[in-house]
Amino acid sequence: MRLPPYACHCTDCQTRTGSAFSEHMLFAERDITLEGPVKAGTMVQPSGAVSTIHGCETCLARIYATNDRNPGFGSLRCGTLDNSALLEIHAHFWVASKQPWIILPPEAKTHQTQPDTSSGWVAFLTGTD
Repeated sequence: MRLPPYACHCTDCQTRTGSAFSEHMLFAERDITLEGPVKAGTMVQPSGAVSTIHGCETCLARIYATNDRNPGFGSLRCGTLDNSALLEIHAHFWVASKQPWIILPPEAKTHQTQPDTSSGWVAFLTGTD
């Protein structure tokens, strides 16, 4: 299972990427296969959740992360895919902290912060909320 790509405008993503937002896709962790050496590390999020970050051991790029509050799901960085240009952003999270110069289209699906549960993410991204 893979959910539609989304942009995250939270200040953590802005800091970690050195950019205004990051692009992600949620997926069932059992469905991902990585090639090459991977290094993992853990970090505590501002919410208190513990994330495990999985990255390329060679270039140190973050590939995906898992979170103890959403077991079985992973968040893949879209830019790590071979054909990320083919993806279309379906939603924007943390628009409360987006850069003011980013103008979203009026029809954009937005969330001021983010859903609290895995089922909330699925519902929001699939339009069943």
